[in-house]
Amino acid sequence: MFSVFVANSAIVALAVIIHYEFLYRLTTHMPTMHIKHRFRIVLGVFLALIAHGIEVWIFAFAYYFMHNAEGWGHFDGHFNGSLMDCVYFSFTTFTTLGFGDIVPHGDLRFLTGIESLTGLVLITWTASFLYLEMQRYWDED
Repeated sequence: MFSVFVANSAIVALAVIIHYEFLYRLTTHMPTMHIKHRFRIVLGVFLALIAHGIEVWIFAFAYYFMHNAEGWGHFDGHFNGSLMDCVYFSFTTFTTLGFGDIVPHGDLRFLTGIESLTGLVLITWTASFLYLEMQRYWDED
């Protein structure tokens, strides 16, 4: 159980660090851009989506390796064991959409739960960041 906690914590920490770095870089570089604020916001949205995509892929790789390793659990349902199925599952979990067509068993369930919570927090963080950026320059355009 300790190894599950350590692995899950490391994966979440990596996702949070990546998200922080993306938002930090946006915060420092957006004010220096010589373009209209609305385009800065659009760029911010695209870069935030890229950050979320990278974070989803981190979880997907973790699912893929855990599924193929002994003792971490497995997936049932419409799952063929491919990396792309893990990416699909990660996207539906990260966004808390959860179609239910792929079902985790064993210790993979813990990563699934923590990914949902992490996704919720990081998506909310992005929304708050973009709201503050929009409010900061709203009257400039």
